[in-house]
Amino acid sequence: MMLRMGYAADLRMRAVVTLHKKDIYEGRMATHVKGANGKKDRCLRLSPVLLKTLRDYYKACKPKEWLFEGQNYDCYSMRSVQKIFQKAKIKTGTLKDVSVYTLRHSFATHLHEAGTDIRIIHNLLGHASTKTTKRYTHVSNRTIQRVRSPLDALMNDKNANFSTYK
Repeated sequence: MMLRMGYAADLRMRAVVTLHKKDIYEGRMATHVKGANGKKDRCLRLSPVLLKTLRDYYKACKPKEWLFEGQNYDCYSMRSVQKIFQKAKIKTGTLKDVSVYTLRHSFATHLHEAGTDIRIIHNLLGHASTKTTKRYTHVSNRTIQRVRSPLDALMNDKNANFSTYK
């Protein structure tokens, strides 16, 4: 659930482990992150799919103060989250050198590949500069292969008459 929360809400690991139950605003479909990177508070959109799984998580785990409680009802340590991620990585057979922070890059890349404007991604990630955001938005080979050449579009346009350019 912590990894899902990190990806779906675009949270850094520290933000995930320090979320309180009261930071989830179901009615507004928002998550409030206090003192995020740069000591800024952020209010993030809460995914409907994430909300459904959070409800199931609440019922099963009954957190008291922290959203994700470790031993003695304290928040999870970042090291524990890293271990959970490494176990998940092994379970899925991923050979790439990735970390929990990769989820943040994946969030940005998947938005970018789905056609979300870079300025919106920039705003969601809370970066001071769009240059930083651009480093996050990797483009997959699959996406590159789907790009259509402008020449193909012109030549396939049924209204275009290129016979005069012979």
